[in-house]
Amino acid sequence: MSSRLEADHLYKVFGRRPDQAVERLRQGADREELRADGTTAAVIDASFTVEPGQIFVVMGLSGSGKSTLLRMLNGLLEPTAGHVRFDGQDLTALGDRELRDVRARKISMVFQHFALFPHRSVLENAAYGLAVQGVPRAEREKRAAEALELCGLGGWEKSWPDELSGGMQQRVGLARALATDADLLLMDESFSALDPLIRRDMQDQLLQLQKTLKKTIVFITHDLNEAMRLGDRIAVMRDGRIVQTGTAEDIMLRPANDYVASFIQDVDRSRVLTASALMDTGVTADAPLCACETATPDTTFAELCAISTRLTHRVSVVDGAGRVVGVVPRRRLLGFLGDESADPSPCDNPEGKVTARA
Repeated sequence: MSSRLEADHLYKVFGRRPDQAVERLRQGADREELRADGTTAAVIDASFTVEPGQIFVVMGLSGSGKSTLLRMLNGLLEPTAGHVRFDGQDLTALGDRELRDVRARKISMVFQHFALFPHRSVLENAAYGLAVQGVPRAEREKRAAEALELCGLGGWEKSWPDELSGGMQQRVGLARALATDADLLLMDESFSALDPLIRRDMQDQLLQLQKTLKKTIVFITHDLNEAMRLGDRIAVMRDGRIVQTGTAEDIMLRPANDYVASFIQDVDRSRVLTASALMDTGVTADAPLCACETATPDTTFAELCAISTRLTHRVSVVDGAGRVVGVVPRRRLLGFLGDESADPSPCDNPEGKVTARA
């Protein structure tokens, strides 16, 4: 499967003589050296790929370069060096008119602060991207209404933005992006302005929509818990550089450096880690089939702990066909809880069939 989106050694430098600054960075200069000369290196040598149907999350603190990186992906900012390829097409080689056409038809953006037109109805806001494309009014209103329905706003088409809550306004912004049927969605801290409960509701909404629509999404956030919850893969940025890329489990179990480790220390691991990351696959041939409760590779850490408390032996992990693909010793679970004194024991009930419970 070819990548839908590729960032290839992207640099973005603001200030004097940016091309020279890129060369200095390539030769080992750091951000502070450039800043002393009045130059700001916002993004430094960023490379990654995003596969079709994947949610790729870029996270980092304020000033890490994540929003600048996002704006290079659709040509709102021109890279100082490097390339952005979308479905094999080099966007950095396109002229202004061609870029506008790509943004109108293939790449949609969902902003942090809703960016709704106060003088347009909810339906008109949702249909705005289609209007830019020149889609006839009847068709664009039909598609906008369908997108609003998907986002849980059916019946609000004639309302005005100021009649909606913050979460509902953000749903309109999401519906506007979905109505264009763009191949790529860029979401710039789209939920960060919302209250915590509404924010989680929007995360749920996005994950539910993704099950059906399978869009390719690049999502920017400064919230690691949000990144862990949404991202199929995550890139962690610091001072303009991507310091680690991987799945949530990769980052939790194998942080690339002390900076990443400090980020993840307060994350609720029980909601991130799954049996697939914790299980021992080297003993599956000896793992007995029994009538005891089992797990699947997607069973969460919290669920594994609950299953383990009901067993006197390690938890077997089975696939969809009921085959044992690994085991999770109690010692490993307790190790993540800070107690590695418990010793795993084999199943004491090796009769009967495996019964899988997620």
